[in-house]
Amino acid sequence: MSQQGGRPTGRHEDDWWEELYGDAAVDDTGPATASDSLDDRFASASGTLHEAPPPPAPPPPVPPPADASSADVPPAPGVQAPRPFPDGTAAHPPGPSGPPPRGAPWGPPPAAPEGPVAFATGTGLPGGAAPGGAGGAAAVPPPPQEPPSAAPAADPRAPRFVPPPDPLPSRSHVGSRPPTYDAEPTALPAADPEGLDDLVPDTVLDGARYGACTLRAASVRGDSARYRGEPRRDALLTARFGTGEQALVLVAVATGGRAAPGAHRTATEACRWIGRAVGLSHARLVEDIRAARRGDLKSGLHRLTDRSLGRLRADAAGQGLEPDAHAATLRCLLLPADPACRTRVFFGVGPGGLLRLRDGAWQDIEPQVSEVRGEPVVGFGSPPSGPPGGDHLTLDLGIPTPPSPYEPSPGSSERGGAPAEPLREPFRFRTSIARPGDVLLMCAAGFADPLHGERELRAHLADRWSRPEPPGLAAFLADVQVRVKGYADDRTAAAVWEA
Repeated sequence: MSQQGGRPTGRHEDDWWEELYGDAAVDDTGPATASDSLDDRFASASGTLHEAPPPPAPPPPVPPPADASSADVPPAPGVQAPRPFPDGTAAHPPGPSGPPPRGAPWGPPPAAPEGPVAFATGTGLPGGAAPGGAGGAAAVPPPPQEPPSAAPAADPRAPRFVPPPDPLPSRSHVGSRPPTYDAEPTALPAADPEGLDDLVPDTVLDGARYGACTLRAASVRGDSARYRGEPRRDALLTARFGTGEQALVLVAVATGGRAAPGAHRTATEACRWIGRAVGLSHARLVEDIRAARRGDLKSGLHRLTDRSLGRLRADAAGQGLEPDAHAATLRCLLLPADPACRTRVFFGVGPGGLLRLRDGAWQDIEPQVSEVRGEPVVGFGSPPSGPPGGDHLTLDLGIPTPPSPYEPSPGSSERGGAPAEPLREPFRFRTSIARPGDVLLMCAAGFADPLHGERELRAHLADRWSRPEPPGLAAFLADVQVRVKGYADDRTAAAVWEA
């Protein structure tokens, strides 16, 4: 057999077979230790193409001599060194200092170890443990012990600033027994399809922060009105007039007559009338407050209040109602937005409460009818400069003085004339200088009465409101709703926290 196109040589064409598989190839390949058959060659080729079978298990290891050093034993491949415990303790198992008797690798360690001994992994030991002896075992020194400290070390993951704990939640009631009425609203007021604008919500909540003060205000329907389905007779108005440091914040609280029809509408109208009057004069009022013109403030606010309440009396006369049927009490606070001005002005007509929380104690600063000046401060409530008995040098020029709104009119029944309109409520006015940490509270009679009559309520609110930060809206509402047995009227309050 020859290549195509080749010339025949002198050798036989089957000599290549003899050279590869004949007897002449025996010296080249060496003698075969197994039989050379077709099945053997098939098995050899099949084993080459497929994965080789796993090798047989190695014979049991032979322990090294006792004087072999663990440092000379190379680590076994695939075996990891033991990791330390989370508390820093080394993960080396204890062992005796001398050569202990050999035991099973899974056996327990000696009962009384004398010192830590390093165990290196080896190729011939199960688990890689080769205990060293006195003839050259490499002893690993114990980790350094830190000196004990008086206090445990702080967790580095803990925040550096720990906020103060929140105050305890407000109580639902104070006193020996809870009130008889339910704590939550029961019945809604009756509604007129043609007069839905007259509906008032059960609760009103508001707040703001201007200058150095933080305001919280709330008005809640009383337990009795909630049970009987009557509307809330208290009205609350919070308004800001002006911008920047020239702004003026007004808080107005009004209460309608108890048995008068439409008392809630009367209270709302009183707040709107005084709000409109103050808003139109807010620039002049801010100047008077900054300049400490107490006389101008008192006369001006008295005029605005009488004008606003006079509109209510005029509306009652136009509807053919008695003046008392369309009357309301009115109490107001003026808060300048200028941080440098800490003057707070109160004015109004009718009963209620004006209290101040200072250094954890309540102070009743409600102006009395005969009180004509507030706390003696520069420009506000300072004693007059004239003689104690008045100015005796003033001459009587015969000029008639206008009648006082608090005295009976010349035609009244007390002087033999026809009956006149009833006496009006006296005008109340108070100015004071706020201090950092003060809390000024203005409230209607429904909240002032339990404050004056229940010592436990005053103590509870003093603890709640003496915190470094003023309460949030929800917390303030919960404080206003703390009930006292025997007091079921509407509750309306406005509190000012001084920074």
